[in-house]
Amino acid sequence: MQGLAALLVPPVLMLFALAMERVQAGLDRLSVGRAHVEEFLDTADETDVGNLAKDGLPAALDELRQRRSNDETGDPVIPVDSDARNRAS
Repeated sequence: MQGLAALLVPPVLMLFALAMERVQAGLDRLSVGRAHVEEFLDTADETDVGNLAKDGLPAALDELRQRRSNDETGDPVIPVDSDARNRAS
């Protein structure tokens, strides 16, 4: 019985470590840095603050950048409805 445990524990532990690495990679992708927060605070308006409260900082930053790029190209700025975006996915 001890031999079986000695053979099974290392592979199970290795699989657990690999799974946790994948979880950490996903969390790192979702996290935002200090520069992103400062950029948002410097350029945010009332709509952006509302998006921040509703969707979180990554989504609010994406929408802010999208609106800013649309402003520079001269395209009309159409606010993105986050509920419609969630229903579509």
